[in-house]
Amino acid sequence: MLSVKENFLRALRGEVPAYIPRYSIFWGMRPSFMKGERGDGAGKDIFGVEWTKEGSAIDAALPKPDDFILEDIRQWRDVIKFPDFSSMDWEAVSKKDLENMDPELPRGGGASAVGFFQALMSFMGFTNGLIACHEEPEEVKALLNYLCDGFLSVADKFLYYYKPDYIMFADDIAHERNPFVSLEMFRDIFAPVWRRYIGFFKDKGLLAVHHNCGRFESFLDDVVDMGFNAWDPAQTSNDLVAIKKKYGNKLMICGGLESRTFLPHLDVSEEQVRGMVRRLLDDLAPGGGYAFIGGGAMDGNPISAQRWEWVNDEYEKLKDTYYN
Repeated sequence: MLSVKENFLRALRGEVPAYIPRYSIFWGMRPSFMKGERGDGAGKDIFGVEWTKEGSAIDAALPKPDDFILEDIRQWRDVIKFPDFSSMDWEAVSKKDLENMDPELPRGGGASAVGFFQALMSFMGFTNGLIACHEEPEEVKALLNYLCDGFLSVADKFLYYYKPDYIMFADDIAHERNPFVSLEMFRDIFAPVWRRYIGFFKDKGLLAVHHNCGRFESFLDDVVDMGFNAWDPAQTSNDLVAIKKKYGNKLMICGGLESRTFLPHLDVSEEQVRGMVRRLLDDLAPGGGYAFIGGGAMDGNPISAQRWEWVNDEYEKLKDTYYN
């Protein structure tokens, strides 16, 4: 049997896998110094934004409310400073970062500290950030390209020392019901810098996965055109069956299940949960172009944990039944 890594990369290349691949966003990595003081949690990032887990229901950190570092987009050159990493001991840092990574699993990665839309919102907050996109789009573009310059300045060393199997780029620009910006604004402000960043790696022959939560389907034509090979977490507010039909194996759909489906207060039976998994796999797995994202209880509740056990068990029972 192909390893998890080999099977996933086969599907990522657009080939039919030996069995339904499993995927995890936690396969992604970046140099630890790109996380600043916060690691993967609370603390200040490399730009000085304070992140906090206070008030979070799932132990996730967000920029501290009402404590944004940039009020006027026209002043970004005085406020936003990309750190100087020229004296970084890449060999030592990478060795430490990689020492606990499982060689049997795929190794994703990237040289960005944060996505471009997310960076703007973390600097300014949603209200001022979105106003800036309307009132001063050229200043927003200048800031985003400055960030891209910084990220790409470390990209060659990242590739040399970390040797990722694929590039993962995340930039959550959508809510559950709709994107935060129009398609026109996306193509004017954000798509060019996404294309520039991921194009650096595509030109070197790497595969690429894009992470975007929410209802993101209206941007997928652009994402595919940029050269992304897969998209996660593919939430159910998108028409996943239509997306699979449209793109086939050109864009691997990773996900299709959501933890809210298994919340303890919902009256859901074991057979209903297992049926959800079967319908998902029947809809998206045939012919390839799909990877399963399992999970576990993020709320610590034993009922949620039990339901995720059913989900993962049903996948294990069925993963070998779709391909010859």
